[in-house]
Formats: sequence, C-alpha cells, structure tokens
Amino acid sequence: FQLVESGGGLVQPGGSLRLSCAVSGFDLDDYNIGWFHQDPGKEREGVSCISRGLITNYQDSVNGRFAISRGDARNTVYLQMNSLKPEDTGIYACAANPWPAPCTFDANEYGYWGQGTQVTVDP
Repeated sequence: FQLVESGGGLVQPGGSLRLSCAVSGFDLDDYNIGWFHQDPGKEREGVSCISRGLITNYQDSVNGRFAISRGDARNTVYLQMNSLKPEDTGIYACAANPWPAPCTFDANEYGYWGQGTQVTVDP
C-alpha cells in the first residue's frame, strides 16, 4: 500500500493549490480517502473525505473553498484548495480506510498514510 502526496507549495492568501494523492497497491473502489491538515503544535485535523461511493464531506472551515475528487485514472485523489488563508498553512496528508469503515475525520480510523506535502500561505 502506498500513498504519495504532491502539489504543495507557497501561495499568497486568496490563492489556489491542487494537491494530489497517488495511490498504489489497492483499489480506490474499496477505500475511503481522507485529507488531513497538520499544523505544528496542533492536533491533526481532517479537512475532507471522499468515500468509495464518491460521497464527499468537508470540515466547516474549508467548506465552499476546498473540493475533493477522484481522477479519471481511478488511482488519484485530488484536493482543490481555493481562497487559501494563512491558517490553512501546514502539512497535508492523505490517508485510506477500507470500506465499510465510514468516511470520517477521525484519524484513528485510517490505517494507511502518505508522508504529506507542505502548504504555506503567506504574503
């Protein structure tokens, strides 16, 4: 099982980034994928999740700004991040949990994790 994130970087407030989570070794049709935000000194927070049935959930803080989707190749999950704010700064990691586990923001429900990609929102 492998999850590899990419797409992070430095962006000004109000800017956009698209994060990618490339998975291998398992079928996305059998797993939910969550994106989590880790800010230094704070607890890891789930920001979005997409279920095996393509149902999406968003944390209130990103609802309307972020969009999660699965790619046509069916081995990549994207997180489109718009209207970025300084408080969005941190490491973003994707994680997988197998159906019938719920598509949840609870990190303890996820057994497979990528290394993360750094997002910095700063003027």
